[in-house]
Amino acid sequence: MWRCSRRVPLALRLSRCSAHPRAWRWNSTKACERALQYQVGEKIHGFTVSQVTSVPELFLTAVKLSHDGTGARYLHLAREDTNNLFRDEGSVCEFFSFLYCIKSIVLCKILKYKHIKPQVRMTAFPLDIHGNAHTPRGQREPRTSFPQPPLCGSSLRVYCRVDAPSLPRAQSLGMWLTCCVVIMCVLCYIYVYFFNLKTDNERIFSQHLLNRLLPDHTYAVISGGDPLCIPDLTWEQLKQFHATHYHPSNARFFTYGNFPLEQHLEQIHEEALSKFQKIEPRTTVPPQKPWDKPREFQITCAPDSMAASSSKQTTVSVSFLLPEITDTFEAFTLNLLSSLLIGGPNSPFYKALIESGLGTDFSPDVGYNGYTREAYFSVGLQGIAEKDVQTVRDIIDRTIDDVIMKGFEDDRIEALLHKIEIQMKHQSVSFGLALTSYIASCWNHDGDPVELLKLGSQVAQFRQCLKDNPKFLQEKVKQYFKNNQHKLTLSMKPDDKYSEKQAQMETEKLQQKVSALSKEDKQQIYDKGLELQTQQSKAQDASCLPALKVSDIEPRIPFTELAVSLAAGDVPVQYCAQPTNGVVYFRAFSSLNTLPEELRPYVPLFCSVLTKLGCGVLDYREQAQQIELKTGGMTASPHVLPDDSHLDTYEQGVFFSSFCLERNLPDMMHLWSEIFNSPCFEEEEHFKVLVKMTAQELSNGVPDSGHLYASIRASRTLTPAGDLQETFNGMDQVRLMKRIAEMTDISPILRKLPRIKKHLLNCNNMRCAVNATPQQLSQTERAVGDFLRSVGRSKKERKPVRPHVVEKAVPNGCGGSAHVSGCQVVRKLITEPTFTPCQMKTHFLLPFPVNYVGECVRTAPYTHPDHASLKILARLMTAKFLHTEIREKGGAYGGGAKLSHNGIFTFYSYRDPRSTETLQSFAKAVDWAKSGKFSQQDIDEAKLSVFSAVDAPVAPSDKGLDHFLYGLSDELKQAHREQLFAVHREGLIDVSNKYLGVGRSTHGLALLGPENTKIAKDPSWIIR
Repeated sequence: MWRCSRRVPLALRLSRCSAHPRAWRWNSTKACERALQYQVGEKIHGFTVSQVTSVPELFLTAVKLSHDGTGARYLHLAREDTNNLFRDEGSVCEFFSFLYCIKSIVLCKILKYKHIKPQVRMTAFPLDIHGNAHTPRGQREPRTSFPQPPLCGSSLRVYCRVDAPSLPRAQSLGMWLTCCVVIMCVLCYIYVYFFNLKTDNERIFSQHLLNRLLPDHTYAVISGGDPLCIPDLTWEQLKQFHATHYHPSNARFFTYGNFPLEQHLEQIHEEALSKFQKIEPRTTVPPQKPWDKPREFQITCAPDSMAASSSKQTTVSVSFLLPEITDTFEAFTLNLLSSLLIGGPNSPFYKALIESGLGTDFSPDVGYNGYTREAYFSVGLQGIAEKDVQTVRDIIDRTIDDVIMKGFEDDRIEALLHKIEIQMKHQSVSFGLALTSYIASCWNHDGDPVELLKLGSQVAQFRQCLKDNPKFLQEKVKQYFKNNQHKLTLSMKPDDKYSEKQAQMETEKLQQKVSALSKEDKQQIYDKGLELQTQQSKAQDASCLPALKVSDIEPRIPFTELAVSLAAGDVPVQYCAQPTNGVVYFRAFSSLNTLPEELRPYVPLFCSVLTKLGCGVLDYREQAQQIELKTGGMTASPHVLPDDSHLDTYEQGVFFSSFCLERNLPDMMHLWSEIFNSPCFEEEEHFKVLVKMTAQELSNGVPDSGHLYASIRASRTLTPAGDLQETFNGMDQVRLMKRIAEMTDISPILRKLPRIKKHLLNCNNMRCAVNATPQQLSQTERAVGDFLRSVGRSKKERKPVRPHVVEKAVPNGCGGSAHVSGCQVVRKLITEPTFTPCQMKTHFLLPFPVNYVGECVRTAPYTHPDHASLKILARLMTAKFLHTEIREKGGAYGGGAKLSHNGIFTFYSYRDPRSTETLQSFAKAVDWAKSGKFSQQDIDEAKLSVFSAVDAPVAPSDKGLDHFLYGLSDELKQAHREQLFAVHREGLIDVSNKYLGVGRSTHGLALLGPENTKIAKDPSWIIR
């Protein structure tokens, strides 16, 4: 809810990506020691070592090299982490609309392996593979990660054939795939990505901000491609752009992990770089010429039907151009300065703008943005009245003056530096991906990526600057904000005819393209369309590609040792000793069984504001300060946990989570005691601010997560837990928050929070979990015990609201799990034995140019043997049928099928120009599966892809979490693993017929998107 700057220091970002290492061996230095043996000037397989540097604060050694033949640059970060990563990127001087096309085509053709869909085929590679091509500002950066060193060579061989230095076979028809013109009866044209490039209001604002703040060169155009410009591209232009920008001389290779470097250098040299000669790509992004006076622009957007107020939909921001990001210490300083200015309720701009009541949230792109050659800082408000634009600008100017005069409190600076320290110790499962994302922009603009990684020295230099000059930060504010003439004021207001005008431009573009076509051109386009359709429907022969075999997968999982003891009399606490690097992780789960039904919709809001309204003697500002000084964050969130063996049984509650350095454990637990015992629900004005921000963020999040909202809605009537999921996490919650934000008197909502507190914040029906180092467990046990003894209990026993509650023991040493010792944990689950699933079809009318589609089917619970077959089937249908039908033919940004832990089988698509046609594709996918039109190789690939998720490794902080929340023992996971291995062809066909066929299991459907005449005429659909 509280905003931080966009490009925060690396240590603040290490936990935000999604790839996972498979092992944690932080105390080993084998990889670092090997890397330190390289010598500057040493020749290795066509590369020359230019620098070897130890970075002890991140437990790694950096090795920089350059390729002798092409000039390609290479950075290897040696670290004892088995989640190895390979990435190739390069700078781009001009974008036009090429980059989006190249991204697509480069993932569609390979020279050595003549295969059209490597992004699908790559799922057959080692367990947890992450491969994609990205088009960020000013660079292109395909990347992949691989968890096992013996297998990464296979991934690299394929990847060396995909990216620019690797001779892609992007043929002319591939261009048609990306921005094709198809004639079918009536002449029309479809861009596969055209609909995806249409976007929501936040992105419109961000795009214009970048284009107008940096107007002279690369950043003046849309990096992803302007939909109206893409059809003007030619095949020759695309080839020429690729030849210069996607050449090894413009490449930067990045590898990370504990594998031997020499093997990769040899492979990259022999299979790719040796085939090229050095060129001068001339892709350096020129510097932006500073302005001699500020500029102002006004733009328009479509009205937002999800906004809290129809009269307050204007956005305004003031942005400042900053120095080049290659000045690493200046960038580090400005990044921290940005966090001080806009981060949390104690920041100047939060106080001045958010708490003014003029708007709902900060403007898009708020804070420091370090992805362009010159960074920039932006601040403003969205959700304001048009008449308040000048007021917001005046507030920004006054706030800058106040900061220059008063500076920042020492505690706020210390809290920010503490956050860096704790995040450096926090062991993320995505370290390699975070590193490469962190250094990419600086390195692409010829900065020193190794200097960027030396966070310890940057913090020390920052402290020294503050010591030498107490007004160090105030002078930076004056220099870069007060006296900076390169200042852009951008405002955006809704236009009722915005969508109509966009449609008119598309129509005119179509007419222009059609009128320029001769009869022969039209026939050629028609023939090409048929050829493309034929190629898309062909089965791809991928047998020549190197791949992992199912037999290569480990047959057994490593078991985690857990211990459970009782604290404060009868509260079970699970302890897991892990190498947490001096960080203690605390979790708690409290049941909602006694909460009255009318209060349930407000539980997400209660969780959202619980740690932000103050507690005990602390007001909300003091509470925020203490949380930043003493912890890595304190959160609460509602959870609906499915039972592993019954679809109509579930557990409901709130999950509390926090972590801290060992030395701050007593302070963190004291904060929890104050939050549980004395939360403050009297700050009505601040509560209004939090409500508006929550409602705005939920509204802004719908375009990014529309398929998830559709899926939640579609599953609402399939299980008893489905309705609660919709209440907590679905469109019902989005609309509820919109209504609350519109209320002039919010006190009735505020009065509900103490009522929820009585049922939730007590020791009744609570359990806790702690992950810490073995040496710290005894201190942790005392601190958790003190916390639980301080928390009150209900004076009278409250009965569950739902009549049917079953007690289910979690497996331990006495009951099915030899790796869990101590007391037995008993979960109190809700069951509804008379529940009858029913079909519901819902269409949410939203002002989007694309659709988000979800269809859900009630199938089998986790422990049922069919669950494993359905999980494999979902991946098989996605890779071998739905990807082609929904994305390649249908033009959606993505889609597929998945099976959730709760036994709900989901078909989905997102950013989809089609709606009912996609539902028909889902039905065709079922027919395809029932017919058994897949090979054993297809099944094996699906298994490998599923195991990439099943075997996704777990960080020390999260070990034992499945056991704590879901009651899933390692023995149950092992049994499920064996069921996955045993899945066979007949079983896949059987579950297709048994569950997915029409009339078999109950289906639910949901759609988010624009008006649809077919659905409007169908009485079986509910229009919302």
